[in-house]
Amino acid sequence: MIPDWNIAGILPPIRPGEAGHGTDRSPYVVSLRRVVERFATSSQRIDILQGLLDYRHELHAAGIVSGFQWLDGSFAEQTELLESREPNDIDVVTFFCLPPGMDQRLLAQNHEDLFRPDRTKSKFRVDAYPCVLGQPTEGRHVKQIAYWYSMWSHRRNGVWKGFVQADLAPGEDNEAAKALDSIRQEGGRP
Repeated sequence: MIPDWNIAGILPPIRPGEAGHGTDRSPYVVSLRRVVERFATSSQRIDILQGLLDYRHELHAAGIVSGFQWLDGSFAEQTELLESREPNDIDVVTFFCLPPGMDQRLLAQNHEDLFRPDRTKSKFRVDAYPCVLGQPTEGRHVKQIAYWYSMWSHRRNGVWKGFVQADLAPGEDNEAAKALDSIRQEGGRP
């Protein structure tokens, strides 16, 4: 489960009631359907979630089906309360295994629109960043992962916060899409 926003309008970095050294903490590993059910609270958020599903569909079509995604940004915060505005997009880091027979250069060349944040943002409302798994870990990889974790563990004002993680496998997407359609038909959740 994704914890409720706390009094600061953010996901807590550690589940309330959990010991500080406990493992029930951010990133909260949840199903894609739970992400939809939790955050589809307005037409703007529904549109952003549809963009996320469309982006994932394109990743799957490119053969990227194994890994996970960290989901965050103002989308994972209660920006309506904190900043009197709706979120504009969702921030996503996709940690993925390369498709069989494909190297990183060829994949980026064949699917450039999936690996350029300016393009994913305009096409899908997803501020997307790739991170390849399954290769030898080098210092630059550790630095990149530490960067994402440190950036996403805090708001710009320095307050600690949490974020969520969803599996990249396509099996969850149909269920999430059905849940989103149902919520859309209800007019969004308050």
